[in-house]
Amino acid sequence: MTITAANDINSLYNVKSDAVRSRLYDVNADSDGQKNENMFSSILNAAVGNINNTNDLLSTQENEELKWMMGISENTHDLTIAVGKAQTALNYTIALRDKLLDAYKEIMQIQI
Repeated sequence: MTITAANDINSLYNVKSDAVRSRLYDVNADSDGQKNENMFSSILNAAVGNINNTNDLLSTQENEELKWMMGISENTHDLTIAVGKAQTALNYTIALRDKLLDAYKEIMQIQI
């Protein structure tokens, strides 16, 4: 099964994430070159923000685990919520990384 680059690029516009979709269509520029540059930088900034958010959630999870293990906190509810948020964020970040790597590989295979 061969996948064309056009199908892969079009699939980027079908992203279900509201954050990425709002960054993609919230570009106020005059020229196409400037619009593409702004679009790329806004998507890149959203991805970096996602990584920072994931790191914060993982740190919160680790802090809650340490509090529970040391006996400082007996509230397992906060621990469970922190673990769930961190796992969800990490899974989302990994999926985003995989999609970006797949897109990069497809771009590198395009023959000029």
